[in-house]
Amino acid sequence: MIEYKERLYWILQISVWLVYALLQSVVFSLMASELSWSRIVFFVAEALLCFAVTHYYRLCIKKWRWLSLPLSRLIPRVVISVIFMGLMVYFLRVPVSYALSIRSVENEAFRLAQIAGYSAFYIFLLFLWSVFYFTYHYIERYNKSLRYEASRIQSELNNLKAQLNPHFIFNALNSIRALVDEDPDKAKQAITQLSNILRNSLSFGKKGLTRFSEELEIVKDYLSLESIRFEERLKTEFNIHPESEKFLVPPFMIQTLVENGVKHGISRLKDGGLIQVSTSVENNQLVIRIRNSGQLVNGIKKSISGVGLQNTIKRLRLLYGDDAHFSIVNENPNFVRTEIIIPKTVKR
Repeated sequence: MIEYKERLYWILQISVWLVYALLQSVVFSLMASELSWSRIVFFVAEALLCFAVTHYYRLCIKKWRWLSLPLSRLIPRVVISVIFMGLMVYFLRVPVSYALSIRSVENEAFRLAQIAGYSAFYIFLLFLWSVFYFTYHYIERYNKSLRYEASRIQSELNNLKAQLNPHFIFNALNSIRALVDEDPDKAKQAITQLSNILRNSLSFGKKGLTRFSEELEIVKDYLSLESIRFEERLKTEFNIHPESEKFLVPPFMIQTLVENGVKHGISRLKDGGLIQVSTSVENNQLVIRIRNSGQLVNGIKKSISGVGLQNTIKRLRLLYGDDAHFSIVNENPNFVRTEIIIPKTVKR
């Protein structure tokens, strides 16, 4: 996707300024008696100046993250930028005109009316370039949000079927019923945990992203309920970096991966096993690692073909583009490691 966008940018950038040079030459030839080679070279040089200035402008836009700014903050920056660039192009073309001995430009180069007239033309031209550039990216971002919304709705349905299916609820209620006489306090706690999971699932459709702390609470409630069923066969460990709280994550993403570890790892082991959830913050990115006892079955490709994992990969790609990373591997003969790396801000 990134390669395609880069290729499209270069094709359009080169084409637009070549057409500009051609149009300048055609218009001049219609208005003047003859079109000299020096004038043609001048128009090509002028187009190259505009090409270089707009390309550097694009680099600044990406570096300063203007695409993520609201219009109220973006518009003043664009206006000031195009005025500055318009004046820059005008004064850069002056030495070119002197070098090519284009006298009509030489003789009036520093007259105020000449500067104002040509600079206004370049400002208008660069403003049009900015409008097309920002419009393209805003439309692309809007389309991406639509794709993510569709994926999020599908993910909600998949999670409701996979995590909150009647079988899961039946097991949880049976476990709670067994605790009512043996340990009423623990039974009340289990009911609260099940209620939290159900409530968060119902509100899932209203959330694009959720705080990491909220997602972690869902994971802990889920594992607490599963520990009633598995008893001593399920052990859990958490090692959470304090700065993880500053990040937002897709709802039910971590819970889906933890449940995958319980379902395909712990439940298939006679003696059960361990689920470890750990995070770290590296280079302003959140690294989430989930380790579970067990092994991937029939190789990695088959193991990641499940609906939940594929949906997780798709949601990460739509939200963060190539800035996010997902992997699931056999760490050693006893453990499977799932790792997710996400940036602090959503990709625009």
